[in-house]
Amino acid sequence: MSIQVRNLVKRFGTLAVCDNLNLDIPSGELVALLGPSGSGKTTLLRIIAGLERPDAGSVIFQGTDATNTSVRERNVGFVFQHYALFSHMSIFENVAFGLRVRPKETRPSDASIRSKVNELLKLVQLDWIADRYPHQLSGGQRQRIALARALAVEPKVLLLDEPFGALDAKVRKELRRWLRRLHDEMHMTSVFVTHDQEEAMEVADRIVVMNQGRIEQEGTPDQVYDEPATPFVLQFLGDVNLFHSRKDHAPGERAEVSYVRPHELDIVGQSAADTWTVTLLHALTLGPNARLEFRRTDDGGLVDVELPRESWHEVRDRLGLKPGAIAHLKPRRVTRFERAGEELPDPAAMI
Repeated sequence: MSIQVRNLVKRFGTLAVCDNLNLDIPSGELVALLGPSGSGKTTLLRIIAGLERPDAGSVIFQGTDATNTSVRERNVGFVFQHYALFSHMSIFENVAFGLRVRPKETRPSDASIRSKVNELLKLVQLDWIADRYPHQLSGGQRQRIALARALAVEPKVLLLDEPFGALDAKVRKELRRWLRRLHDEMHMTSVFVTHDQEEAMEVADRIVVMNQGRIEQEGTPDQVYDEPATPFVLQFLGDVNLFHSRKDHAPGERAEVSYVRPHELDIVGQSAADTWTVTLLHALTLGPNARLEFRRTDDGGLVDVELPRESWHEVRDRLGLKPGAIAHLKPRRVTRFERAGEELPDPAAMI
């Protein structure tokens, strides 16, 4: 089922959390709403689900205006961050719940419910714990059960609000790969909210980057990473070094600012017109990679560089680098934006 959002506005007091949003989600696509806390992504998801009503604008499902229809009429499945399983029910009954509470005229038979629940438990690879209770499961298992419960009512759209946010890093990584495989099998239109850039890049067909109630950019993971439309998108999708223009500018006059990601800088032995002279401050090895911190000699700004561990060892030995040594950094790629002199907020600080 396709979803269209048209001129959507939602305010809480004077704060516009959805500021005239327009978005098209084709049928069968897995879309990530990505942004910091307060960007409006969860409110947009809840409006699509029917859990919130917009102040203006519309939500259209497969060409039909669903703005004023109830949650049940929209036929969506919703998976919350904290599972929302019924603690007094077995796993089997948790998954069966949505089927059992249907009106009598549309409620499946007990045999059909049992068959459907067993099928879903096998789908999420947890059919062996049907008789257990939520408190007996791990966080990852509970989230898979929450997903099975959402799928039991055969929704046309699956909505997930930070589905893996309450899990530890290892389980989160396993589950997002599992979700991607599950989506490839089912091809259900799915929208999930996250503030985790890596999660969005790994799972989604398309990413919608949101900030302060607006959509900054949408596109494939490669498009939003390699071709950022705004400085915010560039800074939010991974670490980046910022270099101000060396020229002086009058107040209010627009200046060019250069951005370079840490892994797009090479350490070279000689100064040139396209290099920055720096002093090595720290070198830290993080598993297979090395993270280096330099200070620019011209303006004192800090610069981060990331290299594979083997490459760093080779450069270090060849150039004799140690803390306090002078080096030169050459960017392989530079992204430039024009903007006024005020500083952009740090997206990482907004999470």
